Amino acid sequence: MSGRSVRLKPVAIQSLSELERARLQEVALGRLLQDYDLGCQITIPKDGHKRKKSLRRKLDSLSKEKNKDKEFIPQAFGMPLSQVIANDRAIKQRLESAREGHRDASDLVSSILQFATKRSNKELSSSNSSLSSTSETPNEVTSPNTPEVAPRARRRGAVSVDSITDLDDNHSRLLEALQLSLPAEAPSKKEKQRDKKLSLNPIYRQVPRLVDSCCQHLEKYGLQTVGIFRVGSSKKRVRQLREEFDRGADVRLDEEHSVHDVAALLKEFLRDMPDPLLTRELYAAFVSTMSLSHEEQHGVLQLLIYLLPPCNSDTLQRLLRFLSTVAAHAPDAQGKDGQEVTGNKMTSLNLATIFGPNLLHKTKISDKEFSVQSSARAEESTAIIGVVQKMIAECEDLFLVPPDLQNEVLMSLLETDPDVVDYLLRRKASQWSEAS
Repeated sequence: MSGRSVRLKPVAIQSLSELERARLQEVALGRLLQDYDLGCQITIPKDGHKRKKSLRRKLDSLSKEKNKDKEFIPQAFGMPLSQVIANDRAIKQRLESAREGHRDASDLVSSILQFATKRSNKELSSSNSSLSSTSETPNEVTSPNTPEVAPRARRRGAVSVDSITDLDDNHSRLLEALQLSLPAEAPSKKEKQRDKKLSLNPIYRQVPRLVDSCCQHLEKYGLQTVGIFRVGSSKKRVRQLREEFDRGADVRLDEEHSVHDVAALLKEFLRDMPDPLLTRELYAAFVSTMSLSHEEQHGVLQLLIYLLPPCNSDTLQRLLRFLSTVAAHAPDAQGKDGQEVTGNKMTSLNLATIFGPNLLHKTKISDKEFSVQSSARAEESTAIIGVVQKMIAECEDLFLVPPDLQNEVLMSLLETDPDVVDYLLRRKASQWSEAS
């Protein structure tokens, strides 16, 4: 509309706006159905909140309701991923509010003590001199100091990085003016009405704090640990960590925590998810990719990842990057001092063998059940391991959106919202010029 041309470049999927990511799901689904024959039905996975509860989950919920006075309601384990992330945000806000309240209380106590000291000094001065009423310097204040109100940018009520990432005030105001309609919570069945509720902002990074904390800890302390994820852990310590995360405690994993305990905790979280990270809807499609040619596999895996809900996609990317780092430290290496450093021996194949059944499955299975599977499922098991191994090896490229797909997304938006497309292109051009 402005007469300018914008050359699209490959971008990270997280840099796309909420509206673009929703349209990307539809475009990716169309590509899969048109260009590939996977021999199975492919649908866009539903959000965890909208899934119907199974009879067993309904009974579990009723049991939790009856015992809620005796037990706490879990905040992390066994919950839909989107609910875990919502719980994390609520916990973060509660902790920050508590810190803010503690800071304000400390400021108030300091002010009272300061006033009491000055008053005491004034009374002492009055008793020693009849001129004490004029002995104070002009700069002294004899009234208590009211704690300074925290600036809006520092308080929880301000626009947060979680909701609008890496934007200055001018961009924030512009985005607020360009919001398409009502908040995203309002229910709607029609796609056009849904699109009007989607934000033009990139979605905040949706990774559970447990997953992020475990990955950070293992990246810092466990990369040189031989047999990480295979060596046994302390069930008691793992259960204690699990309960702390489930209670919403501010858990800080440090060097005192065993690498094997944290590794076991991460595996438990992924295993206990009601729906696997790669979703049940896409199970057959992911497995079928292994029957394609090597060149086709990458493209199909990429399109299937685009179909995932943002929380699943973001969490998968964090996990795959971590597993890729672990695999890079598998072989023995030479340290800076010339001495040989023992590798962790966990290749991408070993890691895929361990994590595959937790990330991609039809029904929840235990480790024992997986190890004694019938020969009828052996072929699928091999495919699952192959899918995860390939994703670990190619994790950096899988989450990039190529220019042709971005163009298709923008063209689909152009039919209904040309002003929005013009704004998105202006923003892309501005971001790229700043980066260069």
